[in-house]
Amino acid sequence: MRRNRVKTVLFDLDGTLLPMDQELFVKTYMKELALKGAAVGYDPQELVQIVLAGVEVMVKNDGTMTNEERFWELFMARFGGEMEKHIEVFEKFYQNEFARVANVVNPTRLANQTVQVLRDKGYELVLATNPVFPKVATLERMRWAGLNPKDFSLITTYENCHYTKPNVDYYREILAKIGAKPQECLMVGNDVQEDFSVAKLGVQVFLVTDDLINTAGDDYSQLPQGDRQGLLDYARSLPSVLS
Repeated sequence: MRRNRVKTVLFDLDGTLLPMDQELFVKTYMKELALKGAAVGYDPQELVQIVLAGVEVMVKNDGTMTNEERFWELFMARFGGEMEKHIEVFEKFYQNEFARVANVVNPTRLANQTVQVLRDKGYELVLATNPVFPKVATLERMRWAGLNPKDFSLITTYENCHYTKPNVDYYREILAKIGAKPQECLMVGNDVQEDFSVAKLGVQVFLVTDDLINTAGDDYSQLPQGDRQGLLDYARSLPSVLS
């Protein structure tokens, strides 16, 4: 498959454009959420448990609801009360305390440099980050990474998606939203299982080996790959798609 057929590049965020140790990120995120929850009257341990359970129901989503609807269906069944008040707590958390989690990520200029190289060459860009976060939290993580949301034609969040990684229907939904053919797309990620199930559709892939995740121990030796500097070099080698 010729790489010069690519017109659209899909990027993972966490561990790809935003360097991080995922386990440390989740641990710190849950710690801050528990502190916020305790401060406003939730049982902190129970809040963390239901949020993690909410991720699981989103991962199992069958497409009949958005991920947002799945999450809040579970949350409200446990906590009850006024949904708007619960949502406000989360929004304020992501706008304020969540910023402390930035202390455990390691932003690199290579991320935005890669994005700008591809933008200048005319590629359509999609931020294909696993949509288990609301938009407010995703935009915050993009800010940590030094990325401009305006550079992306689509940013996947729990509000606008009905599936999650590694479900191939998550990628089908993206392609349908942007009107792209699989063979004209490239997926860039650091998780062999979650990011590259898209290859089943005929989408090309590039594995970022920094912060590599390979939970199933799959052989990835034949995949196009490199560290973040290698990704930037690869982007520079791609042809312009400007007409």
